[in-house]
Amino acid sequence: MSVAEPRRIVLFRHAKADWPPVPDHERPLAERGRMDAAVAGRKLADTGVAFDLALCSTAVRTRETWKLAVQEFPQRPKTVYEERIYEASPGELIALLNETPDDAQNILLVGHNPGIQGLADILAGAAEGDARERMSRRGYPAAAFAVLSFTGSWKSLEPGAGTLVDYWAPTE
Repeated sequence: MSVAEPRRIVLFRHAKADWPPVPDHERPLAERGRMDAAVAGRKLADTGVAFDLALCSTAVRTRETWKLAVQEFPQRPKTVYEERIYEASPGELIALLNETPDDAQNILLVGHNPGIQGLADILAGAAEGDARERMSRRGYPAAAFAVLSFTGSWKSLEPGAGTLVDYWAPTE
């Protein structure tokens, strides 16, 4: 796989979580979150991006979001549950993506705000159509995702290197 071919990164925020009296890492999805996760999975499948790798936070709500979303995919990508995604800053997420082997062309990262939204903002040096305006207007609610494209090796991913190709969020 050539590093000259465009790569895709999808930054997927977990769906709406419930607030039971448990540690934050153990919070499950709310009923609304379970519905939105499945809808987001269908929308992700509709992008036509064939994911080679999914990186998912170890938090319960992200694992549940991924489990429901991936059921909508035509083919399940390799999934790595990564502790470092939980409470990660955009810089920490870039460092994690920089470790990705170059044979992975398209990656989906399932994580949390504010890191996911911050990473989308930082990576998007450019945007297609009205994607940036839609992302700015909607914020980055639960179950939202941004699709970014960039050319180069994963080690070369840095702020401003990507183009925001698409953005989707569930309706309120």
